[in-house]
Amino acid sequence: MALSLCDDTLLCNFPKCRTKLCGFAWVTACSHAFCDQHGSGEFSRSPAICPACSSALSGKLDIVRTELSPSEEYKAMVLAGLRPEIVLDISTRALAFWSYQIHQERMYQEYTLSRAEVQVKQLEKMLNQQNQSRELDLGAMRGEISSLKKVMEEYKRKYSEVAERLMERNRQYQKLRGLYDSLRLRNMVVGERDTPATHPHHLLNPGGFRPLPSPRVSPSFLAMGPEGEGCLFTGLETDRPNTFFHIRSPLRE
Repeated sequence: MALSLCDDTLLCNFPKCRTKLCGFAWVTACSHAFCDQHGSGEFSRSPAICPACSSALSGKLDIVRTELSPSEEYKAMVLAGLRPEIVLDISTRALAFWSYQIHQERMYQEYTLSRAEVQVKQLEKMLNQQNQSRELDLGAMRGEISSLKKVMEEYKRKYSEVAERLMERNRQYQKLRGLYDSLRLRNMVVGERDTPATHPHHLLNPGGFRPLPSPRVSPSFLAMGPEGEGCLFTGLETDRPNTFFHIRSPLRE
């Protein structure tokens, strides 16, 4: 809070207080002013020490509790009867007090401004470092994203190749399945044509399979024996495995 010549408000010089003075204030010989609360607390001890500059205030009039808004009667009588040079001297010292307060306030504002500028520079430096680290992180993330995109494109390409292979295999499978079905139907039709409809196995075997023929016994036939007599030859008999033909001679009376 800047203090100008047209501003008639003083600020408490107690560290970390800096409230506007109103009502009563404590004024010291070292040109410092304090609020009624901090002045009553600090100047009640003996010896009194100025909280602003640590000066010893041992004189009787080194500390004065004054009213900042005196009445009209007080202002009319406080300097009454004094010679003009005394009045001017008192006024000069009072104005010097105000000049010191203004200078002190200006120095405090400059100090606060310099500290704020240092803090701003530090914050800017930290912000720049954070921005650089963020840029590095973003660059790394962009590189990772680009690599992931390449990997994704590679997977897409492999997926498209696998999908094309799968479609080709499906087409081949459908083609082979159609050929298999046509061949199976053709075999069924050919089997039905070769099998007689009146054969009893035709009803038992609808799939067209023909039963194997049953073995037949060879018919007997006549042949001339060694003596010129006729004899009958029969077919193969299972009871005598060592003889191929069995000769049966006719009975003689």
